Amino acid sequence: MVARRRVTYLEHDSRFGPNVRHMKLERGQVAVVTGAASGIGFALAEAFAKEGVNIVLADVEEGALAVAETKIRAHGVEALAVTTDVRKVESVEALLAASVAKFGRVHIVCNNAGVGGANVDPWTGPLSVLEWVIDVNFWGVMHGIRAFVPHFAANGGGYIVNTASIAGCMTGFSPIYDASKHAVVAISDSLSWSMKEAGLPIGVSCLCPGWVRTGIVDSDRNWPEELGDKPVSDPAAQSILDYGRKAISEGMTPAAVASMVLDAVQEDQFWVFPHQDFLDIAIARWDRIGERINPEPPKQLPGMPPRAQMIAELMRAMEQAAKKG
Repeated sequence: MVARRRVTYLEHDSRFGPNVRHMKLERGQVAVVTGAASGIGFALAEAFAKEGVNIVLADVEEGALAVAETKIRAHGVEALAVTTDVRKVESVEALLAASVAKFGRVHIVCNNAGVGGANVDPWTGPLSVLEWVIDVNFWGVMHGIRAFVPHFAANGGGYIVNTASIAGCMTGFSPIYDASKHAVVAISDSLSWSMKEAGLPIGVSCLCPGWVRTGIVDSDRNWPEELGDKPVSDPAAQSILDYGRKAISEGMTPAAVASMVLDAVQEDQFWVFPHQDFLDIAIARWDRIGERINPEPPKQLPGMPPRAQMIAELMRAMEQAAKKG
């Protein structure tokens, strides 16, 4: 076990109260990252490792997790891989215990694990898909918060990064995905000011990206066996899925997103919005809410064809499927 190190904080602007601090990243600190085997999670782990921070990588994909652990160690830091299912509170508590057993304490936790959900109808499709998305995207974050906040409070402070999505500030992606990410934004918001009111030196950032080059479209590769057979995707919606896959492949790199997160951690910045074009859509939505205008989806998302075009293609695919059936 390595010697314990306290979190080093720099005084924040006094307008925000005496308990708010900037965090200074130092060699020997420890960051725990869920969903760390790939995508944004791995990029976060690597970005912290480059600053000399030791890394605990957590994921359900054991093979990819082992590869990621080796890559992180190549940066000259200590790394620990812990197979973790964030849906389960006992698994997240075991993650904290393994981290403390190895390093003595944790300074940063990134509740990053998330799934996109299978390509099924949210209103009539299998309930198991909705449960899976909520369990990973929301409860995974909540379990992380509840496990690590007491640890930080007892050890001089810490920092929490919750990965939401721009879908947490607007709609138009997938109803259940949007709902899960709205929940992450809400809980992160409340956590941030709750820590300040409690006088605890625990910082919080909420990451809300748009398209990032990750494997989220194929997240059902980790479909849990206990939920039964993997749901069959709706073939009529395949064209929309293909457009989304293309937009993601042309999106921001995970490394660029991770760099923004590290800046936010060190500046005690709550909101992390890597994509201004998506943020503009979210702002327009709230402007409409302020005017009490009934909701409507965005006419076009960045990187995607106009919504009217995609709906027309979907209707044609459904008609063709009905004729074949």
